[in-house]
Amino acid sequence: QVQLAESGGGLVQAGGSLRLSCAASGRTFSSYTMGWFRQCPGKEREFVASVTWNGYSTYYADSVRGRFTISRDNAENTGYLQMNSLKPEDTGVYYCAVRTRGIRSTTSESDFGSWGQGTQVTVSS
Repeated sequence: QVQLAESGGGLVQAGGSLRLSCAASGRTFSSYTMGWFRQCPGKEREFVASVTWNGYSTYYADSVRGRFTISRDNAENTGYLQMNSLKPEDTGVYYCAVRTRGIRSTTSESDFGSWGQGTQVTVSS
């Protein structure tokens, strides 16, 4: 079982940047595809980005492609989400998780597990 903990959220002005971290402990983090999801106010939790175990393949939601970059450092058991050109609609709680089933490009929340507690991102206009 992998345990995950997010950090790096905060308050930022529109156009600004934040870097989220996802620290892993427990079983081998490097074996799993890692993903980031978010829950924006009044909405269901949605897929943001994922990266395969070796970092070679990445997948993004259309709403963040070109602005966000997902990466990982398996030696440090940590994943990252670099968020640039932030918009007020990016406001929400951001969660990391690992893929436990499904194809590697899956964006389905039900294919991910070991959810962290989330970190709040607030983008002011």
